[in-house]
Amino acid sequence: MDAIALGPVLISLPRLYAFAAALLLLVSSLVLLGLSRRQHIRWFNTLLLVWLLGARLGHVLTHLESYAGAPLDILKFWQPGYHGLWGLLAAAIWTAWAFRDHALRLIGGIALLVGSSALWLVLVTLNPGGNGMALRELPDLALEDLDGNPVNLQTLPGERILINLWATWCPPCLREMPLLAEADARDGVTVVVANQGETLLQVTRYLDEQGLVFRYALLDPHQELMGRIEAPGLPTTVLFDAQGRALERHVGELSRAQLKDWLDER
Repeated sequence: MDAIALGPVLISLPRLYAFAAALLLLVSSLVLLGLSRRQHIRWFNTLLLVWLLGARLGHVLTHLESYAGAPLDILKFWQPGYHGLWGLLAAAIWTAWAFRDHALRLIGGIALLVGSSALWLVLVTLNPGGNGMALRELPDLALEDLDGNPVNLQTLPGERILINLWATWCPPCLREMPLLAEADARDGVTVVVANQGETLLQVTRYLDEQGLVFRYALLDPHQELMGRIEAPGLPTTVLFDAQGRALERHVGELSRAQLKDWLDER
C-alpha cells in the first residue's frame, strides 16, 4: 500500500512521511536553535516554500522533455514530481543565508535539515505502513467491454500493459484520462481503463462527451479488480510487462513525467 484513505481523500504515504519529517524539524528547531518566535516563523515557513520550489524545479529540469509539450503541468503541484536532493540544496542555501551572521545557528540549522531529510529518506525506503503490491501478475479475470464482449486480462497484448481503476465521480481520475488516452496510442503499450462500480450508460456518456477512445474500456461493476489489487482508493494504476508481471503501482493522479518514465523504461 502506498496511500491511505480518509473517506474520499487519498493521502500518499511518502507525503505523510514528509509531513512527519517536517514536524520533527519544526519541533527540534524550536528547542535547539534559540530563535525568537518571529525569527523562527520567518525561517521555517520560508524553508518549506524554498524546499518545495527547489524540489519541483529539480524534477522539471530532469524531465524537460515531458514538460516541454505541456508547460502548465509544472504548476500542478498536487501531482507527484519532486526531487528531494534539489529541495535539500535549496533549503540549505536559504538556511545559510538566514543564519549567515550566526555560525552556531547556521551549523545547527543545516544539521537539523539534513537529519530530517535523512529521516524522510529512511521512511520512504522502509515504507512502514506499506505492504507492497498485493497483485504480482495479471489476474485471470474476464471483464466486459462497452459492447458486452468479455476480455480476459491475461490475454492482453503489448510490451507494457497499464491497468487503471477509475470512476466518473473521481476528479483525479478524470484529470488523468487524456494522458492515458495518449499512452494507449503508443506502439507496444496497452491501456485498460477499468471503471469501478458504475453503469454502462455512465461510462459511455462520459467517454463520448470527452471524445476519449480506448481499445480496452472495461466495466468492473463489482469492483473485483479493486479487491485483487487491494487499492485503497481511486485512481489506482498498475503497470505490467509483456509476461504479465507487475512492475509498478501508483495510487493517486499520475503525472505526465511519471507515466513517460514508466512506459519508456526497458
